[in-house]
Amino acid sequence: MTTGVSPATTTTNATTFGERLRAATDAFGPLCAGIDPHRALVESWGVTYDVDGLTRFTETCVEAFAGHVGVVKPQSAFFEVFGSRGVAVLERAVLALREAGTLVILDGKRGDIGSTMAAYAEAYLADEAPAPADALTVSPYLGFEALRPALDLAARTGRGVFVLGLTSNPEGRGVQHARLRDVSVAETMVKGAEVENAEARSQGRLGSVGLVVGATVGSAVQELGLDLAACNGPLLAPGVGAQGGTPEDLRRVFGDALPNVLPSSSREVLSAGPDVARLREQAVRTSANLAEILR
Repeated sequence: MTTGVSPATTTTNATTFGERLRAATDAFGPLCAGIDPHRALVESWGVTYDVDGLTRFTETCVEAFAGHVGVVKPQSAFFEVFGSRGVAVLERAVLALREAGTLVILDGKRGDIGSTMAAYAEAYLADEAPAPADALTVSPYLGFEALRPALDLAARTGRGVFVLGLTSNPEGRGVQHARLRDVSVAETMVKGAEVENAEARSQGRLGSVGLVVGATVGSAVQELGLDLAACNGPLLAPGVGAQGGTPEDLRRVFGDALPNVLPSSSREVLSAGPDVARLREQAVRTSANLAEILR
């Protein structure tokens, strides 16, 4: 791995998101570093939990990660809680990270139907958006096809989406494991992503429609018969590190799809703040360790 300016271009029409993501993780390792300024974490840095503190926290993360980590994932909710001023902090962070060549996955989990879904897509994935991310997390539980506006706009602008597939929260099982004609809801999401990524697969490229699959879902992938490798998309894996996900979990959950896994770590990395150098060192070290696990 290297440090410095990322090879992942910020010109979205130069390559697909899947290609840029592969280039970024090849150069910097597979870590997706979270920016999660929730109250306890912000205050643990000795920073006030207000807009000024949010700004300091976020700017420290940007300085530490930009150009040194391949992928960063801000959690939108922790900015939205401060209203328009918080969203402005988020927008500045997205723009600064992308200016440095660092890919940004906005964790917004947006999901709706029709013109509302189209508006969400335009807000975060359009070239004309105030601070478009490289990819957006989306919720498909109004039906996979309800995501069509986001899927199509992301494809046109060279961006990506990460569809909630199999989450680790206990409540998720009641929805994601449910079956219709012997096909689980989770399998429907995996198959949907596989169809969207078929052209990329035929060209030997990583697709741009990814899935969110928790690192701590245990044996659920096997129980449901999910073929994550066939999806041919990036697999965002929250839960690594402080949330309990281990190297053994990653191997057990993802199996043959391990090369496409993008482990997300927030608390473990952010615990090294507020010193910029220590935060950067922790992120680089974590990414190197994850690269060894996924190799």
